[in-house]
Amino acid sequence: MIHDAQMDYYGTRLATCSSDRSVKIFDVRNGGQILIADLRGHEGPVWQVAWAHPMYGNILASCSYDRKVIIWREENGTWEKSHEHAGHDSSVNSVCWAPHDYGLILACGSSDGAISLLTYTGEGQWEVKKINNAHTIGCNAVSWAPAVVPGSLIDQPSGQKPNYIKRFASGGCDNLIKLWKEEEDGQWKEEQKLEAHSDWVRDVAWAPSIGLPTSTIASCSQDGRVFIWTCDDASGNTWSPKLLHKFNDVVWHVSWSITANILAVSGGDNKVTLWKESVDGQWVCISDVNKGQGSVSASVTEGQQNEQ
Repeated sequence: MIHDAQMDYYGTRLATCSSDRSVKIFDVRNGGQILIADLRGHEGPVWQVAWAHPMYGNILASCSYDRKVIIWREENGTWEKSHEHAGHDSSVNSVCWAPHDYGLILACGSSDGAISLLTYTGEGQWEVKKINNAHTIGCNAVSWAPAVVPGSLIDQPSGQKPNYIKRFASGGCDNLIKLWKEEEDGQWKEEQKLEAHSDWVRDVAWAPSIGLPTSTIASCSQDGRVFIWTCDDASGNTWSPKLLHKFNDVVWHVSWSITANILAVSGGDNKVTLWKESVDGQWVCISDVNKGQGSVSASVTEGQQNEQ
């Protein structure tokens, strides 16, 4: 069973990971699908893969039930294991690279309840910071906030370098979403707890931003519900949830389009649905993609034409 599939930055390569312990990379240019690498190193099902930004080279991270995170790097056309992180006591369920503005930083969420942050310090060395007991019983998902100061599109003083504050969201088996912020001393501190789900939070996705004042996070859960969380105040203290939809089965993943106006939702019913916020603030389903059939309803293409 394939657990995750991620396109690289340019959309020319696809990485997949599977229960068979493999990570595979395909060349998908011109509609083809040519296997270019079959990476072996994990000793259990591989749950997630994540591409780093290409300014750092061709780098892919993977995480597995075997408690390990592996960072793979391509050198002269050959993929090799570059680093292995074995600092967790249980399955590592999620990996997510920080915005490239911060350097090479990887957040990893584990069933042992901890989140580790791996920072590349040069010459093959990685520094590890660990947030113990981030989520009791386990962490299922991690997602970074964009490296954009909310509201900066409107009132960024010209010529000044923005004061980036590193933040990410995590979701866990305690039914909570937590927001984490890096303090000035480099330590990570819990900034917010977002409560609305009544069962395990399966995924969180912080929406991309161009610097508008509102920050947005999507979350989904074992309880079948998807929430859209928004924060309008610059301090980032007040988040309000809006129920996007209540599905009849577990919802495994949520994923934003690059412009953050469409949310893809995949659930236990083997369906992917696409959602968009209407003018009156309601979230509406604009498609229904049945697995394997790839049929997207006409309203999506119409919507795209209307936006052009």
